[in-house]
Amino acid sequence: MSEYDYPRFSLGELDRRQAAVIELLAERSLDGLLIFGANRTGSAIQWLSEWPVTREASLVVTPGERDAMWVQFYNHLPNARRLARRCAVDWDGPRTWLAAGEALGARGARRIGLIGPLGWKAHAALSERFEIVGLDADYTRLRLVKSDEELQWMRRGAELSDRGIEAVRDGVRPGMAEAELGAICEAAYLDTGATNQIHYFGATPMDDPTQCVPSQWPSNRPISAGDVLTCEISASWWGHSGQVLRSMTIQAEPTPLYQELHDTADAAFDAICGVLRHGTRPEEVIAAAGVIEDTGFTIYDDLVHGYGGGYFPPILGTQSRMNEPLPDMAFEAGMTVVVQPNVITTDERAGVQTGGLVLITADGVEQLQRVPRGLWRA
Repeated sequence: MSEYDYPRFSLGELDRRQAAVIELLAERSLDGLLIFGANRTGSAIQWLSEWPVTREASLVVTPGERDAMWVQFYNHLPNARRLARRCAVDWDGPRTWLAAGEALGARGARRIGLIGPLGWKAHAALSERFEIVGLDADYTRLRLVKSDEELQWMRRGAELSDRGIEAVRDGVRPGMAEAELGAICEAAYLDTGATNQIHYFGATPMDDPTQCVPSQWPSNRPISAGDVLTCEISASWWGHSGQVLRSMTIQAEPTPLYQELHDTADAAFDAICGVLRHGTRPEEVIAAAGVIEDTGFTIYDDLVHGYGGGYFPPILGTQSRMNEPLPDMAFEAGMTVVVQPNVITTDERAGVQTGGLVLITADGVEQLQRVPRGLWRA
């Protein structure tokens, strides 16, 4: 099968990633690395091999030797061999981590790194044979700043996410259930080979709201004229997602409350993007978002978070709804982050969403989501 039958990064890009991992092993005085993924999670395996994890996979990296990967389901082996590059791919029983451990031992490894959600039983078994050092944070550090090729794929994910939100805006009708919106959204990009990362929806009457943030699982409540619909959509282009957040009213003008909520969210978005650039500190972002509290509102969702191959730091809240201790870091050119002020009333009954994925540059941000902002009318 030709390599062009699937989207591919260049071999130079894969070499860059491999070199970064080998350098990390040297920094931590490690003999090898086990990367584990399961149930369609485990971005490090795809990052190094181009195989999107299905049920379970384990990848072994040791300096000076070819990478080796095992997949759990035997019928996934042919496709994994077609897709994966820079590694040998095999099956050796249903416990991929066990085969990976045998390979590490055969390669003389004693002190190994671990990336991914390996279960406690597997971890305990491998710990009897190896000294294990967790490298999840180190892997995250390697993914924060995107290469030029990665940015091309991020732009594609943003474009397809925009298609999804536009399809929802154009297709939503009173009488539909929230669950039907997912079909409308995904139909806008599935034919490209993209897949759904998330589509969260929340509809509530503007004159008597009961929901301030989109739901992860859609309900069967019928959408009605006079509702407000909040949306958070990410289409994934082979592990590289955009993220677009919008609010829209259904066959009605916004009530004064929802107009004020959205005006505040727009002001917060502009203020945040006004300070974001290479070298900006997280505390500067939180200060810029103070317009939310100044207007008497707060937030529920995260205000800003890193994105692109994972949910990355910094993950920021606001003065009234902090998330976690502020990391000692600064934004860097080449990072992609989501700016998403979910402005809500303090009684948590009404709220809006706006924002999207942006690229940090030397002197500002580039908005990767190109659909117009504003409180839409559907």
